[in-house]
Amino acid sequence: MTTATGGVRAHARIVARDDGRGGTSLPVLDGDGPLALRRTRGSGAEARVMLVGAMSGPLGGDHFTVEAGVESGARLKVGSAAATIALPGQGKSEARYDVRLTVADGGELHWLPEQLISARGSDLHVSTQVDVGAAGRLVLREEQVLGRVGEQPGRLGSRIRVRVAGRVVLDQELACGPGAQGGWDGPAGLGGCRAVGQLVVVRPEFGANPVAARVLGENAAVLPLAGPAVLVSAVAADALRLRGLLDEALDALA
Repeated sequence: MTTATGGVRAHARIVARDDGRGGTSLPVLDGDGPLALRRTRGSGAEARVMLVGAMSGPLGGDHFTVEAGVESGARLKVGSAAATIALPGQGKSEARYDVRLTVADGGELHWLPEQLISARGSDLHVSTQVDVGAAGRLVLREEQVLGRVGEQPGRLGSRIRVRVAGRVVLDQELACGPGAQGGWDGPAGLGGCRAVGQLVVVRPEFGANPVAARVLGENAAVLPLAGPAVLVSAVAADALRLRGLLDEALDALA
């Protein structure tokens, strides 16, 4: 970890590898400052890692980066111990949180962190970039909550970009809160909801048997992507209802 004028720079890195005995080893499991990594008990061939927030943040001016690479034959599930709360810092500069994920052919990654909460006065940009091999598997969940209970949100921008076998299948941006383009909270945007989430599922079998587009209730939709992948987008009044929608969608895709 390095501390620079205006914020903290922190980096965490995970590498998952087939251990040759029917399991997954973690030859690289390294985090610093606010990005602490802990291996927890896995299941079968799957290794599990928990991201534990060791400090508050990200605050204004902070720059956090998390990288995870899953090699062929390895299986990895990553979660977080608690929600991440974007908070205002002493300065006025934007905070950044970058996530970089790679899944090789024959690898499998479940990226399932808890919600990101945009607190009043914060300014955060989240960037998620994912590269999946043609025979790789991915389940990725992102959930964002605009403000704590009874609180107006901060400014939140996010971009998620997913490539499968080198081909972009999803490139999506979202901007909410003060300073965002008008209409973000209107009928064509979040419609007054305060929780928004995405679920991206990549499976080789979707190439031959694409998932059909459909609506799940009033606030979620399943959208096939241009490749062996599907996107579920959902909005809800709060984090609990959002998680229920995304869990329901994931069960339906199983």
